[in-house]
Amino acid sequence: MGITVQNITGSTAMVIWPKMASCVDSFYSVMYHPNWNSMLSSYSRKSFQKEERVPTTRSSFVVENLAPLTTYLVCVTCQSANPSSDQCRVFNTLERDPASASNTKKELALGIWLTSSVLLLIIAAILLYGCLHLLCRRRRERSQGRQGTSEQDHEKVWTKSVACTSEELGQQSPGMQDTEEKHPGSIQLATIIENPSACKEPVTPTSKSWERVPTTGQCSAIN
Repeated sequence: MGITVQNITGSTAMVIWPKMASCVDSFYSVMYHPNWNSMLSSYSRKSFQKEERVPTTRSSFVVENLAPLTTYLVCVTCQSANPSSDQCRVFNTLERDPASASNTKKELALGIWLTSSVLLLIIAAILLYGCLHLLCRRRRERSQGRQGTSEQDHEKVWTKSVACTSEELGQQSPGMQDTEEKHPGSIQLATIIENPSACKEPVTPTSKSWERVPTTGQCSAIN
């Protein structure tokens, strides 16, 4: 069939074959397998590791993702038929290309950088959330402490006002007692005048107030 393999590298190879008249309305099958043993070359489609279908308009195909320093067997048939010995070719791949090795290293470094960046972002987000949560908690505690202090101050002021009122009442009570002792009848009359509706029964004044106000039995006479 005249199959040739060209442009062999450590991971690729170009397979070229002549066009077949029987495959005009069909497709080409490019099959290849690594570490081929010539003693077990039954050329069965099931024995091949990879198989690619190529349109009949093409007469070449680039096999990729090959292992470096490896022996391969490649066969080209029409419409997935089992290949024969004249439809196959053996070739060896070269060492790994420096360019592909550098690309592999770059891809590895890029993957490590992306992974580390994602981890750093996650850690930064966790730390930021913790700081915000702690800040909100401190502000809440401060506001609660201020509210408690204001309530305590209010209670203290109320207690002081009650104490002052009690003291004033205590200071005023002796004077009122003296007034009651000196003029009990006049205080009673003043109470009756302030609340006339309560005066329905005759009031019996003391001896001193009897001279000034006569007993009439009615509050109107006092007025």
